[in-house]
Parts: sequence; C-alpha cells; structure tokens
Amino acid sequence: MPALAANATAEISPPSAARRIAVIGGGISGLAAAHRLVELAPAARVTLLEASDRLGGVLQTIRRDGWLIERSADMFTTREPWALDLCRRIGIADELIETDVRFRRAFVVRRGKLLPVPEGFTLMSPAKIWPILTTPILSPLGKLRLAWERFIPCRRDDADESLQSFVVRRFGREAFDRLIQPLIGGIYTADPAKLSMQGTLPQFVELERKFGSLIRGMRQRGKNQVPGAASQKTAESGARYGQFLAPRDGMGRLVEGVAARLPVGCVRLNSPVERIERDREQWCLWLGNQAECFDAVVLATSGAVSYRLLAMVDAELAALVKQIPYAGCSVAILGVRRDQLRHPLDGFGFVVPAMENRRIIAGSLASVKFPGRAPTHRVLLRVFVGGALQPELAHLPDDEVRGLVLTELRELLGLAGMPEFFEVARWLGMMPQYHVGHLDLIRRIEARASAIPNFALAGNAYRGVGVPFCVNQGEQAAERILSRQVAPVET
Repeated sequence: MPALAANATAEISPPSAARRIAVIGGGISGLAAAHRLVELAPAARVTLLEASDRLGGVLQTIRRDGWLIERSADMFTTREPWALDLCRRIGIADELIETDVRFRRAFVVRRGKLLPVPEGFTLMSPAKIWPILTTPILSPLGKLRLAWERFIPCRRDDADESLQSFVVRRFGREAFDRLIQPLIGGIYTADPAKLSMQGTLPQFVELERKFGSLIRGMRQRGKNQVPGAASQKTAESGARYGQFLAPRDGMGRLVEGVAARLPVGCVRLNSPVERIERDREQWCLWLGNQAECFDAVVLATSGAVSYRLLAMVDAELAALVKQIPYAGCSVAILGVRRDQLRHPLDGFGFVVPAMENRRIIAGSLASVKFPGRAPTHRVLLRVFVGGALQPELAHLPDDEVRGLVLTELRELLGLAGMPEFFEVARWLGMMPQYHVGHLDLIRRIEARASAIPNFALAGNAYRGVGVPFCVNQGEQAAERILSRQVAPVET
C-alpha cells in the first residue's frame, strides 16, 4: 500500500479525538510505526509495548573497551530510501558514515583459499566481462556458460521461481555453486532451492523481463549513469558497498534516535502482551491479569508471536501468518590483534559456497568495513553459523561454536593464537524465509488483515528483511491506522 501523500493528514482524526493506539513490539518496525503515528497525529495517545527490557529487537550495539560490537545488522542500504529518510527526520543523518572506500570488495572461498569476487560483480550483476573471464573462481567452461547468458531466452510467464532455478537457467550451474549461491547465502542464509526470486530479488526478474538478459540490462544501465558514477560503483564487488551506511556509534544509535522522539511514557518495557481481543469498536490487550483498551493496534512482532496473538482475533489470518517459515543463525563475534592474522584484510569479508562443505556461512571483517569499530592494531570479526542449510550448527553450545569458528579462521585467514574476546549472539527462529509463492501468501495475509478494523501488521516477515524494509513496513502500518476514522475509547 503506497505511503500517504504529504497532504494526506487531512484523513487523520482531528487533534481533539485523542485516539489510543497500541504498537506491540519494540523492534525497528514497531519503533518506526510508533514514531510515524506521533509524527502524523501528535494528539494520539500512542503506547509501545515491548516484552523485553530493551528496544531494538535484533538490532543491538555494545560498546566495550574500545570495541563497537553489533550483534546483528551493522549497516543499512540506501538503495531503498526509507531508513535514510528516517535518519534525516530524527536528526541523526550527520552521524552516518560510509564504508571504507579503500576496501570495497569481498572474497569467496574456493578449495580453502579466499579469492576476490570479480570486480563489478554484485550478487548476480556482472557489470564487467573481463574480470569474469580472468577470475580463478570459475573454470573456462563455467566462464563461457556465464557469458552465454546474453543468448539465453527469457521466461514469458510471471510464475514465481526459486533463486536456484533462476540463476542456473540464466548463468549455469557452476556460476550458481561457486559465486552466486554464496553471495546470496551470506545475505539471506536461506535454501536457494526454495528462496523466491520475486519475493527477495525482484529487480533481477525485472531486468530479465525488460532486457532479455541480466548482462545486457546491467550494461544498458551503466550507459545511462552519469559520468563518473558508473566507475565508482562497478569497481566494487560482492555487494554495492557504496550504497551502505551506518551510524558512527552503531545501529543502536538509530534505535536511540527514534526512541528519543517518542513522547514521555510512550514506551513500556517488560510488558509482554498475553492475548488480544476485539470487542465491538475497541481492542483489549491483556498484560498479565489486566486488560487495557485501545482504539487501534499495530502488531509488529515476529511471526510466531503474531500467530499466537492473532489466534483469538482471526483464526484464518493466524493460520496464514503461521505458514511463513523461519530459520536461525548464530553470530560469533571476536576481537584479535592485527598481527594474529596472516591475510592482508583488503576486503570487507568472505562468503563460503555450500559445496565447500565448511561449517560457516560467511565472515565479516567488521572493523575493516567501518573504521572505529576496534581499538588500534585490533580487528573485529563476525562469523555466521547455521542458517537454513546447516540448522543444527546454530544450536551448538558456545564452546563448540568457538571451536569450529577458530578452526575455520585458522584455515581461511591464517589466525594464530587465541582471540582477546569471543562471544556468540543467537538469533534462532528469527529469520523469515521467503520461499517460492511468498508474495501470493503475503497478498492473502494483507487482504485478510485489511478487513480487520483499526488493525495493521508490520515486520520483516512480509515484504523485506532489511532495516529499510522494516522501517517502511512500520510507517505504512501507522499510515493505514491513521487513514481510518474511529471514535476514541472512553476512559
């Protein structure tokens, strides 16, 4: 649903009608929803209910002894504008920093060695042919098959397709196994045979439809760029690192910045909602043995929590939400001295193809990507374990995760000795999986949810897992709530 236009506040209840609106869930989606409600309807009485003792959900920044540690996402993309726009509106845009331009590339593991992703190759967008032809990642036949993509006919139907099917069809099996699967796996930690192209990477589906070829489409787009812009972007590899930003003090600063813009008393921590019920024109939220009444509700929780809370409101909607599968991941975070690593650290990280049969998904050189994340002559690393392809590894005890991660880093980065610190952040069952057919499922969920008066869903389960998408989901949920006129609950 498109965002309200700038003059759409005319549809919002007048200031005298002090509507009570509850936002359930204090992650970035819920925070964005609460902020948008306050921004557009300052007279509304907004209450944000968070079950835990802190805001931010998976976003969590820890500052300790000169280290700046991110326990989940450590940056956001500007390709989608919503997170950057929020930063501007809450007054922290001048605190945003870019990735270090000197090292904007990634590596992929091949037979135990880190090889650079070909220059200009981002996800599945080969903007330059020569780096593809010279890379040791692919065999001569693999390179030929990838280059032949320009002559592969495009699909004529609009049916959803798995990422694996799409990539193998267009670029061949070797390019998928050796290059594209690990790059995508480092983002979604999903099973590529199930991952929906339309649900996760629709821009590439559109390139095929419009140009008949991804290579042709990327070259055409390059011609349309302003002089100088193309060379800067295509010099990167692995991801469009020039499109990523982060607050200087970490992603927790975004959480703090939004929270600071909410009215006093708006946020209530340690307030788990046990159940929700709709009674005529109002909502009853049960917190322990007491119920509180609201005019409207934004449900911005994980799928598992949303399913449980929706069960008594709309069983069919709850069943649809329950169909969204989830996977888990553990993030090993460690700090070492620079002289403990043999690798030159001239990139932002590495990804591991599933066919390498290693026990990690990817590794991030966090303090190389963003300066100021580690003390002098120290390196901050983050290593990802588990995901949809190796779910059992995410559940290993901390000491076993430590053992396997250190073994992998000794082989891949030449790590010597023991880290100065090592900890594990676990996000089990927190990563929605956008399988083939996901968008059809979401359309059914949205249609069902829109029929419930004064109610909206938000979160990463629906239309995007990154921070910008979560911000957009939260803000759109707020706008949907405010576009509907209701009388306030009598209190």
